Amino acid sequence: MRKMRTTIGALLLCIAAGAQGAQEPDQKQQFMQYVEGLKQEAATHAIKPEVIDAAFANVKLYQRAIKADRNQPEFKKTLDTYLPQAVPDWKVAKAKRLLDENRELLDKVGQAYGVQPRFIVALWGVETNFGNYTGNFSVVGATASLAFEGRREAFFKEQLFAALTILNEGHIQPENMKGSWAGAMGQCQFMPTSFLAYAQDFDGDGKKDIWGNKADVFASTANYLKQVGWDDDLTWARQVTLTAELAEELKGLKVKKSLAEWQALGVRRMDGSALPTRDIQASLVQPDDAHGRSYLAYGNYDALMRWNRSHYFVAAVGHLADRIKFSN
Repeated sequence: MRKMRTTIGALLLCIAAGAQGAQEPDQKQQFMQYVEGLKQEAATHAIKPEVIDAAFANVKLYQRAIKADRNQPEFKKTLDTYLPQAVPDWKVAKAKRLLDENRELLDKVGQAYGVQPRFIVALWGVETNFGNYTGNFSVVGATASLAFEGRREAFFKEQLFAALTILNEGHIQPENMKGSWAGAMGQCQFMPTSFLAYAQDFDGDGKKDIWGNKADVFASTANYLKQVGWDDDLTWARQVTLTAELAEELKGLKVKKSLAEWQALGVRRMDGSALPTRDIQASLVQPDDAHGRSYLAYGNYDALMRWNRSHYFVAAVGHLADRIKFSN
């Protein structure tokens, strides 16, 4: 009886394995059919036929991209534990060295767009470790896979057609258009739509190359910040201490008050002294909770949030920029 049960069990496992094996080719076939529809739709976006053929020549279904999109990690840290990992001493030293090495170019870009060079370098360092980790996914393949998955089809189709437009304009060859699993590209990790809106050809060679041309990388970063309201007369934020707990309705980026008003509410510099007397609007932000770090966030904090809507990301960029400044 046991032998019969074992035989039946093995048979069921084989049938299940066969069914699973059959599903994978079916899904790949469905994906390729979906791609054919994308190619036809791309033609209606004025993409050249030869660009469409080259872009989709080796396209494949990225299951890793789909899995990553479904299972994005949630932070279970605090800024006090996160920042030393995100901005270690070696990264600060490297940022300062690269700022010095590229000083002439960075100063030129900074003056052209009104963005302090230390923030350009800080974004470069936090996003891709100064261009060393830019992703190895085909942007066309990743965005097509995520559109096919369906949860955010409209968004990723928009990114795909933007990527095809970039290829159509000749900024990069299809085989070199690499990025993250989500389609963020190059040393500044622009999504394709952000590339079309903000990427710059700073050296005038006819291409907006955010993958390998530092002039274009720095200028594209600076242009993004400029277009979303950056003010090079201000820093990003100031860490503060509270003499008394404030009501929740006073917290968050939607609440703007002058430094004098925050002073009257008991907000002080970290050493307990009075806030500056400048006429600046700021928000009180506590990325963790009332027991964690408190910041007075200026308009440039909002600009960095447009880049990446994560208080931890903004804090990492700002913290690195501050450490570059104060290590000079």
